Amino acid sequence: MIASSNNSFPALKMQRINKSFPGVRALIDVDFEISTGEVVALIGENGAGKSTLMNILGGVHQPDSGTIEVEGNTTTIKSVSNADQLGIGFVHQELNILDNLDVGANVFLGREPRRLGIVNSKQIIEKTKPFIEMLGLDISPETPVSELSIGQQQMVEIAKALSKNAKIIIMDEPTSSLTLSETEKLLNVISDLRDKGISIIYISHRLGEVSQCADRVIALRDGENAGELSKDQIDHDSMVNLMVGRALERNTHSKPIINTESEGLEISNLRTTSYPNCKVSFRVASGEILGMAGLVGAGRSELAQAIFGVDQTLEGEVKINGKIVSRGSSKESIRCGIYLAPEDRKRTGLVTEFDITKNISLASLSKYASKFGLINNNKEQDVANHQIESLNIKTPSASTPVVNLSGGNQQKVVLAKWLSMAPKAIIFDEPTRGIDVGAKAEIYKLMRDLANQGVAVWMISSDMEEVIGISDRIAVMHEGKITGELSREEFSEETIMHFAVGGKR
Repeated sequence: MIASSNNSFPALKMQRINKSFPGVRALIDVDFEISTGEVVALIGENGAGKSTLMNILGGVHQPDSGTIEVEGNTTTIKSVSNADQLGIGFVHQELNILDNLDVGANVFLGREPRRLGIVNSKQIIEKTKPFIEMLGLDISPETPVSELSIGQQQMVEIAKALSKNAKIIIMDEPTSSLTLSETEKLLNVISDLRDKGISIIYISHRLGEVSQCADRVIALRDGENAGELSKDQIDHDSMVNLMVGRALERNTHSKPIINTESEGLEISNLRTTSYPNCKVSFRVASGEILGMAGLVGAGRSELAQAIFGVDQTLEGEVKINGKIVSRGSSKESIRCGIYLAPEDRKRTGLVTEFDITKNISLASLSKYASKFGLINNNKEQDVANHQIESLNIKTPSASTPVVNLSGGNQQKVVLAKWLSMAPKAIIFDEPTRGIDVGAKAEIYKLMRDLANQGVAVWMISSDMEEVIGISDRIAVMHEGKITGELSREEFSEETIMHFAVGGKR
């Protein structure tokens, strides 16, 4: 099933790879090598060049110079199909799955076996079975993908790569949307694939996972090789030092400046369409960071969208500083100073084709308009430049399209939009998903600064270390209900997980 390889050569060797885009040198003489049956983690801050290097390997981009050898043979990877032919599979962070098809149809999409010109569905089923069994998936090839969890869909993507006889599989942030149990299962699958002689290039900002699964770590910084770590050298601080060139301060919690005279954000008996039988009540005081933990599907994001007014609510009340906010209207929430930085920043937080200036002004265009409705471009530009400077957004200029920015800088643009509008409460939904450790530290500081200025900060996060390190209080959700609230003295992973699976005090 898996093609044999010549172990006298590395599975892959990339030497002196250079790549430039208009105004940016993305890669400068980068070297990368991986052996047969090895797991190599590729780490670096957003914008370090990881995606560019892997897109060159996957046939999406062509290098300006440099050489690529696959099993000792020098090759030019001209296209994605060319990469497939060479045994290079790519499992992207944003899954390329068609949920209107079943598992087998997705695995063999575009390569369907045919008989007399007609797709042979029976053969697809038989050919798919060995791959889903190899990955420990307890599903049928005929299962609709729409019925699968995100973790199972991730496995279908891996099955697709294996069905193409992939000898090298690139996994880009494969656990960013997975539950803890799905993550554990994926790491076990990676170990099994390594034992079968498949090479895995693992890209992740979750350094704990890297420590668990990687045989070696290669770091990029500013488009150049920053060093590598052998198995016995891999630890959190060593990886951070390679990525950012300095040690980062660990999350330290200072006593919050909470304005006890001001109510902040108050939710009373709110029912959402996602969990219509559950009433939710909680409060985020002005000057407080409330962390909200829970497993995927607990209803946290749905609750945030209902409070912000994106989704309808069935019952309940939202107040900001004692004033009632009309339900079901994001425009009203924005008018009252309640803002949402959503989980999916690309799809619902930004217009990525627009430049930074337009994204920052988008939610508050009226303040830039004259009485005749004309936009004052200079005022827009001034505000954008101020936010770029204050948030340290790495960009050539305010006119740069947001799609060209790294994930961390895109998240800062989402925040810049709201910070330009004097927030009273901000909801951060998975604020550091897919963001490197350096950008995380900056966002954590920003959240604390906002709280210190009297803003009510509500942070939804699936990262246990993040919730414990940043929050002043923690609320935990399970199936649409808040099952527990913890003061700082009560914080522990065990207690949070107890409530997250529906436990009671």
